Amino acid sequence: MRRYASRVTALALLVLAATPFGVVRGTVTMSPTTPVCREGVPCSGPAKLVELRFVRYGATVRTRTTAFGFYSVKLAPGPWRVRIPSARFGFRPRTPVLVRGRAITRHDLWIDTGIR
Repeated sequence: MRRYASRVTALALLVLAATPFGVVRGTVTMSPTTPVCREGVPCSGPAKLVELRFVRYGATVRTRTTAFGFYSVKLAPGPWRVRIPSARFGFRPRTPVLVRGRAITRHDLWIDTGIR
């Protein structure tokens, strides 16, 4: 029984090592940033240091945006849902992000700040 368990474990590790991960990257923008938008003044800005959670089948992969709102995360192929725990107002996930193995997928996100 022990030999069987160690072989199964070794096989599982080989499968995980051979999984062709993909990369999802993009920007997260917050808007509006002021109650009144004026011409010549940006009304949106980068979502700085925001935590993103990619969820699938009970697994969660976390990442943070940079000071410029950019993010990049390595994920197993397949559909993933995006969650932003700190977005209290207007973040509604779109369709799932479909990650392709050994490929880069662009997925930009937008958060409604609720400022009116």
